[in-house]
Amino acid sequence: MLKTEPPFTPVPEPAPETPSAAGPNRPTRPAQPPAVTGLTRWYDRMEAFISRLSVRDTFWQRICSLIWLPYAFFSGIRMKAIDAKSYAAVLPFRRFNRNWYHAMAGGALLANSEIAGGMYVFGICGGDYMVVCKQLNYTFLRPCFGPAVYKMTPRENLKELLAAGSEFNITLDMEISQQLHSPTERDKRVGKCEAVFHVTPKTHHKARQARRS
Repeated sequence: MLKTEPPFTPVPEPAPETPSAAGPNRPTRPAQPPAVTGLTRWYDRMEAFISRLSVRDTFWQRICSLIWLPYAFFSGIRMKAIDAKSYAAVLPFRRFNRNWYHAMAGGALLANSEIAGGMYVFGICGGDYMVVCKQLNYTFLRPCFGPAVYKMTPRENLKELLAAGSEFNITLDMEISQQLHSPTERDKRVGKCEAVFHVTPKTHHKARQARRS
């Protein structure tokens, strides 16, 4: 029996696509920055005023801590000038910072390391910068049965980094010692800490937010 093949039907070729009005070849309009309203300008001025106020003196620093950083307020940590170029933070030996066996709590020593380093960097940079802790390594050496003193030493030259005008990282080496009341005794070293802070000018942060929006 002879088999016959079905007739061949040619498949029509697809027509070439023509670029539409919304095609990829059409130039896109650049994104417009968000409109600056009176409320936005008022908020920026208020934020700048509070930032400058928080680094003016210890009184306003504690008031701002009570509102935005209550842990630092209740722990009682404060900055202390050792000499013209050196500063330290003192954490008082109060009930809020002690544990059940009447020693300085490890959580208080650790958490206030970030606060002490941030206060030091923010106090030098001023209210026009944002300071964020990126890394924190704490080593416990011995129990602390008195006020703790955080002595900070920056690895980089902070003034030169600020003069560059861009965002940067700053590393602080901190020695934590127990403050003794007797002038003849040396402070006991109770721990050490390495902290990395990221510093960003607020103008850069606002420009980045405008590009994202």
